[in-house]
Amino acid sequence: MSQEVDQRMEQQRQAREARSGVGFGLAAYLMWGCFPLFFALFEGVPAWEILIHRVLWSCFFLVGLVSLLGRWAPIRAALAEPRRLGRVLGCAVLIGINWGLYIYAVESRQVLQASLGYFMTPLVNVALGLLVLRESMSRLQGAAVALAVAAIALQLLLLGELPWISLTLALSFGTYGLLRKQVPLDGLSGLFVETLLLLPLGLLALAWLSAVGASHFGEGGEVSALLVASGVITALPLLAFAGAARRLRLATLGFLMYLNPSVQFAIALLVFREPLSTVQLGTFVLIWLGLALYSFAAWQAHRRQAHLEA
Repeated sequence: MSQEVDQRMEQQRQAREARSGVGFGLAAYLMWGCFPLFFALFEGVPAWEILIHRVLWSCFFLVGLVSLLGRWAPIRAALAEPRRLGRVLGCAVLIGINWGLYIYAVESRQVLQASLGYFMTPLVNVALGLLVLRESMSRLQGAAVALAVAAIALQLLLLGELPWISLTLALSFGTYGLLRKQVPLDGLSGLFVETLLLLPLGLLALAWLSAVGASHFGEGGEVSALLVASGVITALPLLAFAGAARRLRLATLGFLMYLNPSVQFAIALLVFREPLSTVQLGTFVLIWLGLALYSFAAWQAHRRQAHLEA
C-alpha cells in the first residue's frame, strides 16, 4: 500500500514538473519569437552597433545573474584551461554572427527570411550530423533534408537569388549547436563565457564609436535604455529554456522549438506587412513538409527507444 502511495506521489510530482517545464518552454520560445518587435524599436541605430551593446550588456547582466545563482564554479574551471576555450571562442563568433544578422533582418524588414532560417535549423542539424559527426540518417530524415535543398533551389531558380539571410542564420546557429555540444558548460555559464570572450572586442568598438562621434548611446534616454535592455532580454529566454530543458524530454522540447519561427512568421505578415510571394510560400511549404517528416522520424525513434526500455 505504501509503495503504491509513493508511486502515485512520484507520478504527481513528475506531472507537475512536466507542466512547469512546458510553461518554461513556451515562455522561452515565445520570447525568442517576439524578438522582432523589440529590435524594430531601434530606429536609426545600425545593426552592428546594437550587436555591440547586446554583447556588452549581456555580459554585465550575466555577471550579476551568475553571482546571484552561485554558478561561478564551472566558469572558473573553464577559464582556468585557456587551451580548451577554442570551441567556446568558435561558439562566440558564430552566435555573434547570428545575432548581428538577425538584427539586420529585422531592421531591413526581412523577418520572413529570418523565420525561414530558424525553420531550416533542425534540418541543417541533421545534415551537419551526417557530414561532420558521421551520424546515420534515416530515410525520412534524408527526405526532409532533400525537401530543404529543393526549397533553396526553388528560390534560386525562380527568383534568381539565394535566400542568404535564411541560409546564414540556419548554418551559423546549426554549427553553433554542433560546437556547443562539445563544450562542457551549461547554457547560462556557456553564454557568459561566450560574451566574455567577445567583451574586449565590444569595448574597443564602443570606444571607437565614441571617439568618432558615431555612438547612439547617451544621445537619448529611450535609445540608451533599449540598448541596455538588449542584454537583459538575451538572458531571460535562456533562463526559461534552461528550466524547460531540466524538466522535459528532448523530443517535447524539440516540438516546442517550432513556436519561435512560427511567431516570427506571423509577426512578419501581420505586424510588419511583409509581402509573401507565391515562390516564397512554396519555399515555406517545402520546409514545413520537411519538418513534418523530421518530426515524424524523431517520434518514431522515441517510440522505439521507449519500447526497448520497457
